This record gives sequence, C-alpha cells and structure tokens, in this order.
Amino acid sequence: MLKQEIEDGEASLADPAFRADVLTGLASRPRAIPARWFYDHRGSELFEAITDLPEYYPTRTERAILVEAGPAIAAAVGPGRAVVEFGSGSSAKTPLLLGAIEPAAYIPIDISGDFLRESASELAAQFPGLPVLPIEADFLRPIALPDGIAAMPKLGFFPGSTIGNMIPHSSVDLLRAMRASLGTGAMLLIGMDRVKDVDVLVRAYDDAAGVTARFNLNLLERINRELAGTIPVDAFAHRAIWNDMRARIEMHLEATRDVAFSIEGRNFAMAAGETIHTENSHKYGERDARILLRAGGWTPISEWTDAEDRFALILAEAQPPRLAP
Repeated sequence: MLKQEIEDGEASLADPAFRADVLTGLASRPRAIPARWFYDHRGSELFEAITDLPEYYPTRTERAILVEAGPAIAAAVGPGRAVVEFGSGSSAKTPLLLGAIEPAAYIPIDISGDFLRESASELAAQFPGLPVLPIEADFLRPIALPDGIAAMPKLGFFPGSTIGNMIPHSSVDLLRAMRASLGTGAMLLIGMDRVKDVDVLVRAYDDAAGVTARFNLNLLERINRELAGTIPVDAFAHRAIWNDMRARIEMHLEATRDVAFSIEGRNFAMAAGETIHTENSHKYGERDARILLRAGGWTPISEWTDAEDRFALILAEAQPPRLAP
C-alpha cells in the first residue's frame, strides 16, 4: 500500500513536459522521445560514466584541446566575463576553462536539478571567491540570467558536442535562444564532433561494458517510476546505428518481443523489432559547423582541434546585426 502511494506521488509530481513528450512520442510513428529526458539523477550519473569509457573519445579529446588551447582561449575572450554553461551536467570540463581565463562569475544551467546543485557546490569549493549561480531550467529556450549578470560581458560554454543531439533546425533554434539569453557582444565556446570512421563512431555509442545501454534503458525506468508506467524494461535492447544520409549516430530502444504496457492509464503495444528513437548525435565537417553557427546568429572567430581532427572547439561571437554581408 505504501509503495503504491509513493509511486502515485511521484507520478503526480512528474514534469508536465516530460509527460507530454513521452505520451506524444510513443503515440507517434516512428516512435521517439527527446534525448533531454535521459538526464534524471541516475541518467546524469550514467552519462558521466560513459565519458570515462575507452570507446568514448569525445570527452578526453575535448579536455586535451581545452588544456592545450587554454592560453589562446583566454587571450581571445579576455578577463571578466560571466561564464554561462548550457547543460552543465557534472561540469567536469569547466575547471579547465575557468582555470585558463579570469571569469567574473559562473552560471551553470541544467534540467537535472539535484545533479546541478551537487556539481555547482563542488565547483564553488574548487574556486573560492568565484560567484557560482546555478539555474535549474531547460536551456532550449531563452533564459533570464540572475540580477547583476546582465551588465557583464558573457561567454557561453556548450561543450561535449551536445549540439549534435538536435536535428539541424532545432540546433539553429537553440543557438538563437543562446544568443537571446547572452545578448549582442557575447561569445560562445562550443564543442562539435567531426565525421570520422563509422566503426569508431558506433563503438563510442555501444561500448563493450554496456554502460551506454544502461543509460538508454534508464529512460524506460524513469517513465515507469515517474509516469506510473508498466513497461517491461527487460523486453528492450539498446541499438546504436550510423545514418550516413543524415550524418548522425542514432540510438534506439528495440522491442525484443511483442509487448503491451500502459503509462498513466494509456495503453500502448509494440511488436518485436519496433523501436523508440531516443537520441541523435550529428557529426559536422569543418564548413558544416561554421554554417550552422552563422545560421544561429553566431560568427565563428577562432577554432581549435586535435591532431587527428576528431573534435573541434569553436569560439564564436554574437556580433551586431549587419545590413550587408
């Protein structure tokens, strides 16, 4: 009885946007749920574990670029900027940036509140004297920054090639929302993953230890917990495939047998082999990345990459509107 009351309470407190996306996504064809809902507390922990896997090259490559390019980044952005990190997660790369420049404040933004506050507290201890002002929010929309930050020059930080999780028109919308949040004259330091050997890409999203599989399947467990779902999680398997036409890795949850389940009283059925599309990770060539940034209102001004050109950090600026090219 008590267990049911707890479950009912969790369902009633579920994010309405999460509920809407899940119910709409499972009723659609093809079925799909936005990747942002991976990141409950457990999902955030699993993602941090993914970043340490030997197959997952983006994190260690981007860290190495930040270390090597730190002095050049500091020279380009100058001192006294408020660093606004979109989708901060554990903020694992942030100390490398904050240690290289002279920031005036740090504002991490993330949808996973508990994980955000834990990370912000750890970073504040690491940088005593630096104002750390976490914001629990969906950074896909323009965000009102804390009082006192608006007048500061700002540097947006969007590492990890998270921009690749969105389809191109959504990426452009996000970049425009970032510009609206940060304002004209702001800068943006953004990580973008490059197109490369397919085997390398697939292994990065389907590791031998199965951590990425657990990360993907955790979405179903979250649905069951927060939306009174009855999904048989053991009837689904993680799939990662390369879609060459769209230049992206796709993650799916595939039904390994015919299944029927309910979510908040709504019934669903899936045949064996049907999938729920849970994530995209688009990869960008050098020119592609620059065009995407310009479409979102950002002018690329500097770029750093590793020796093998696997990953890039691009510094862009929100320049005033121009009447001519």
